[in-house]
Amino acid sequence: MPARPRRRWLLVATVAWALLLALLTWLSVRDDPPTVREQRSLAEAGPRADRATGELAAAAGPSALLELTPPQLDRGCRVTPFADGAALTRGVEVAVAEGGERELLDRIAERLPARWRAGVRLTPDGPRLRADAGEFVAVDGRPAGDGRIRLTVRTGCRPLGDGYPSVSAPAGAETAALADALRALGQPAQAAPHLVSAPCPGGGVARTARVDGLTTSTGLAVALGPLATGGPALETADTYAYRTGPLTVLATTAVESPRVSATAPCA
Repeated sequence: MPARPRRRWLLVATVAWALLLALLTWLSVRDDPPTVREQRSLAEAGPRADRATGELAAAAGPSALLELTPPQLDRGCRVTPFADGAALTRGVEVAVAEGGERELLDRIAERLPARWRAGVRLTPDGPRLRADAGEFVAVDGRPAGDGRIRLTVRTGCRPLGDGYPSVSAPAGAETAALADALRALGQPAQAAPHLVSAPCPGGGVARTARVDGLTTSTGLAVALGPLATGGPALETADTYAYRTGPLTVLATTAVESPRVSATAPCA
């Protein structure tokens, strides 16, 4: 066979083989049972991320100055060359006195389930907690500046499936505590603050009621001091936190995220 026809047939065979591989890959992604992270849908990974968030809230302890941050769902990532996906991020932020970040991260790591293999190491950017919540759900904790620890739960990019079945729980005493703080700060009444919740490992639910975009001309300590019957739990130039019963109320005018929140922790 002349060289030119042979090269033509080799090219045709190569293209056909590539198309066959692409077809088999698409059929596998569509029909095979999950064997790797990329094939477990967000509908399956979401509840695991919710439970991991509750574990972090519980590990921080009932006296921690914590708040649950709103879930973030980022669409448009690529699971495979043939399928789009979405990634879920959940989080817990804990206020801590400056200098106590490493101690808090160590305490949280010790309280997390042993199967998570949680640990804290010192990096050039400060102490960092890492853990594996199972089913390819990653946990990270690090200082976020201004006396805050940010604990993050990530699913990575997943097929969307039936979507993220977000946790919902009825509002509780945290909404009344938030309303009291807003009135003291001279903020307009909020009929429906943003509610975030996560299931606690021992039963029950941790809940945060939150209003973003705090603007006030009155100092936080001046406005909220009368509500902090036991004194402030944390007071900095732009943050004021106090406890009312088991609840934590936190107000901050920090430029990146001014807000007021009230949180009911895990029991």
